[in-house]
Amino acid sequence: MTTAAPADIQSLCINVIRGLAMDAVEKAKSGHPGMPMGCAPMAFTLWDRHLKHAPKSPKWVDRDRFVLSAGHGSMLLYALLHLTGYAVSLDDLKNFRQWGSITPGHPENTHTPGVEMATGPLGQGISTAVGMALAEANLVARFNKPEHEIVDHFTYVIASDGDLMEGVAQEACSLAGHLGLGKLVVLYDDNSITIDGNTQLSFTENTGQKFEAMGWHIQHIDGMDCEAVDRALVKAKAVTDKPSLIAARTIIGFGSPNKANSEKSHGSPLGADELKLAKEALGLPVDQTFWVSPAAAERFGAAVDAGEGLVAEWNARLSRYAVEFPELAAEWQAMWAGTPLTNWTESFEAPTSPTASRATNGVAVQLVAKAYPGLMGGSADLTHNVMTEIKGDGYFSPENRAGRNINFGVREHAMAAAANGMTLHGGTRGMAGTFFIFSDYCRPSIRLAALMHCPTVFCFSHDSIGLGEDGPTHQPVEHLMSCRAIPNFNVFRPADANETIVAWKVAMEATDFPTAIVTSRQALPVVSPSSVSDHPAAKGGYVLKEVAHPQACLVATGSEVGLAMEAAAALDAEGIATRVVSLPSWFLFELQSAEYRDSVLEDGLPTVSIEAGVTLGWAKYADAHIGLDRFGASAPADVNFRELGFTVENVVATVKGLLG
Repeated sequence: MTTAAPADIQSLCINVIRGLAMDAVEKAKSGHPGMPMGCAPMAFTLWDRHLKHAPKSPKWVDRDRFVLSAGHGSMLLYALLHLTGYAVSLDDLKNFRQWGSITPGHPENTHTPGVEMATGPLGQGISTAVGMALAEANLVARFNKPEHEIVDHFTYVIASDGDLMEGVAQEACSLAGHLGLGKLVVLYDDNSITIDGNTQLSFTENTGQKFEAMGWHIQHIDGMDCEAVDRALVKAKAVTDKPSLIAARTIIGFGSPNKANSEKSHGSPLGADELKLAKEALGLPVDQTFWVSPAAAERFGAAVDAGEGLVAEWNARLSRYAVEFPELAAEWQAMWAGTPLTNWTESFEAPTSPTASRATNGVAVQLVAKAYPGLMGGSADLTHNVMTEIKGDGYFSPENRAGRNINFGVREHAMAAAANGMTLHGGTRGMAGTFFIFSDYCRPSIRLAALMHCPTVFCFSHDSIGLGEDGPTHQPVEHLMSCRAIPNFNVFRPADANETIVAWKVAMEATDFPTAIVTSRQALPVVSPSSVSDHPAAKGGYVLKEVAHPQACLVATGSEVGLAMEAAAALDAEGIATRVVSLPSWFLFELQSAEYRDSVLEDGLPTVSIEAGVTLGWAKYADAHIGLDRFGASAPADVNFRELGFTVENVVATVKGLLG
């Protein structure tokens, strides 16, 4: 956003970045100094001349998004944040990788102002950035008017060789090229080095040709030449119908006499002797650590006033927009605040006959989409199976940027990452759908969503052996427990249509955790209370059927809650008073008070769990278990449930056995 710095100041600024990175890694005795040393010229050029940002207003909505996909080079980003005026102090740099610091080993958005997402797992940053660019394009189409543009920003990425090797990145970049996301610009740190050595060991493809085939605009430059970087960025920004890859040849560990252009500078401190030699080579004071030249500080510090000027000008534009387009402005504000336009749960009418919870998921999507105009997403080629289509809305494409439905194709990895990107961008809420068995393919992005406190909504259908004839390759058995093991992740398996609506209500009101809504293929009877606005399922677990002086308790989730109700009736008829607990979300249940939890699952009351999945973990809540510690089978759903022990007779026998 500024004119080029004089050559001497420019070189000084770049070397200050290198010095801070080297010193922080050396002090921490761990880290990755080589990448910041090699990438400093192109990062400086981007941040100094192109990046639209506001260090004192880091959440300003029309800022350019910058994603350091090569998160191992985190000190590059921390140095830039500190130097340009974000709330990242010199002491924070000195505490790099230490307990309680805001400068962890890999960037985390919840710790550090100016960090857009948690990066480090290679491929995730560039893939999530695709979702950010997608969100920006959608908001442009829906809100910008002639002479009233309130959305106009780029998504920039610095990615490494490792990022481009990862499968998730290949999926996401293929999608970005197909969608023509012209405001996505990737600076590829083409330094030819990975942990094991030169990329010739494993990565010899023609990256430029590959990305060109995927529909990207390609440039090859000298990444150590600021003017070449600048020219490439100008060209990339002018290409509006294709994402851009700038393959920038860099020298990892530049300045280190003995470790530059080698894996020796990749993932370890340079060491005291080599650090001294590197500082001498770069013209940095050898006897000082964390040194920042006053001239460099002044140059970097100009970003503060420039950013506040951009924010003030944009606020004025938004005020004028609100006068001209009050209804759109109100919708805009609601989308960024995450508040519903209507009390949508009041519009829901429970079905009068058994209904698959995936079908109710489709009903919920329509209601939620009207109340939350920021909801957007789709499925991995399973739109009409998982029921994620927002009916009456278009599909996002190069011809229709305003569509909220997205055809992700068979790209589960990229879908989940891009959905996170849409959510992290703000103004939009990402939704991703597929069969529950393929949550395995989504898992890295799900884990990151939980770590990033990113409230993406994952719609997973075909939740059990109840999907039937497709057989064990498609029948999830370990997946509920596997997903529940992820901290800060709300796995919600509803028992019926009412609980499905509650799952959506919780998911859309969440601000700091993602939700998986896990639904059935087979029809389920309505068994839970009808008032969804204050439904007890929002607490994660509740007593669905109470009896005086209970002698036993059945606790179940999803389709097995109906079985529990039938079995409880049979037990009651035999004189065994039986309570039934529906436990759709362990995560939400554990957020309740101990008193509430104890009132639902009473200590000392003999309890049997019923769930069509592995029994691992159920000992926390029950004494005996009816589950599935094996793979399923290819047969009709009712046959599977009967043959695998999910019958009233087996439940009754298990309870009697427990009671002795």
